[in-house]
Amino acid sequence: MDVSALYPLYLECGMQVSTDTRQIGQGVMFFALKGENFNGNHFAAGALAQGAAYAVVDEGDSDDARIIRVDNVLEMLQALATLHRKTIKPRVLAIGGSNGKTTTKELVVAVLSKEYQILSTKGNFNNHIGLPLTLLQLRDAHQIAVLEMGANKAGDINELCAIAEPELGLLTNIGKEHLEGFGSIEGVAAAEGELFEYLFKTDGHAFVNCDDLWLKTMGERLKLKTEFGKAHSKFGNVQVTPQIQFTYHGQTLTSALMGEHNLQNIMAAIAIGEFFHISTEHICSGIAQYSPQNNRSQWVDTARGNKVLLDAYNANPSSVEAALKTFQSMPGDKVLVLGDMFELGAFEASEHQHIADLCASAPAKHVILVGKAFAACKNIAGHVHVYAEKADAVLAMKEAAFQGVTVLIKGSRGMKMEDLLELF
Repeated sequence: MDVSALYPLYLECGMQVSTDTRQIGQGVMFFALKGENFNGNHFAAGALAQGAAYAVVDEGDSDDARIIRVDNVLEMLQALATLHRKTIKPRVLAIGGSNGKTTTKELVVAVLSKEYQILSTKGNFNNHIGLPLTLLQLRDAHQIAVLEMGANKAGDINELCAIAEPELGLLTNIGKEHLEGFGSIEGVAAAEGELFEYLFKTDGHAFVNCDDLWLKTMGERLKLKTEFGKAHSKFGNVQVTPQIQFTYHGQTLTSALMGEHNLQNIMAAIAIGEFFHISTEHICSGIAQYSPQNNRSQWVDTARGNKVLLDAYNANPSSVEAALKTFQSMPGDKVLVLGDMFELGAFEASEHQHIADLCASAPAKHVILVGKAFAACKNIAGHVHVYAEKADAVLAMKEAAFQGVTVLIKGSRGMKMEDLLELF
């Protein structure tokens, strides 16, 4: 069956799809995806028994008319999403970049939703499976789709652009992310830059952060673009700690976020809001109302009088360095708790050593580095304590019984650094 024949059946299912038999709703269309440790084809019959109207498979034969055989289930899911996107015809904005994609997306949604009906990426649905699943949630009422695009290697963004066909795009920045897959910062720029290349070839419109030298250079050849950054800013009286605050068109805008890196994210949201003619009042209120969640730049006040900046959703060398730069300007006694950064490949030792060296001069009362990569670092400063195992760090931190301090907790997702919050 081809996608044009499948689309009416998708509509018949109320535009409801599922890839997980643990979450089968009545009448949905089940897509039997495959992974390294599972094969959805084996669960097709079970999905139908649980109430699915159809099961899309690419293995086996069946006389059951509810089982739809295709050449490749994943490719069919992606093709169906593209056809649905073309049918609904929303404005599609893609957001990529090394750091701050989710925060920027949420800020953009907070601004645009003041005056438009928005569909946006939820959770980590920013890859070759999550993005089509997001697009299949489009409904006639949606005017703009704000889609996060993640990349681990060259070609990932090209694949996502082919599915979503964005007409608008933003790259937050270029940093040291996924170096194991990209190979170098130049590889990161080339891979993330696939979004700008797509927009160039399709006469799309890009939002270019000119404060990032990589992006400024990459954006020079674009025909349709909105440039933003400090040189283009309409901001006055800017402060970035303990929270971001500035004047904008005569209004004072205050955000729950802090730091130069989040100021860049806010400027992106404002540039996109202005492009869509959102009023100044709604731009300010949208940004002011955004409160970070899910361990991303999230302030937590504890019972012991500690103030914790929980930024433990993920980490790479660029984001850790930005967080350290911001955090060191905070007043009072400070404690830094950093976990290993993953997916750095051949750069693992040098990048962890660089962060450890920065910590040596950080104005913090205590610095705690956690993980095997940090434990392998040399010439550790006396006030910097390193623990290869998180359990050992927990014991030491319990004994310290911190009170009345300001804390930064950050590390890669696999380190689950949020587990340490309770120690404060």
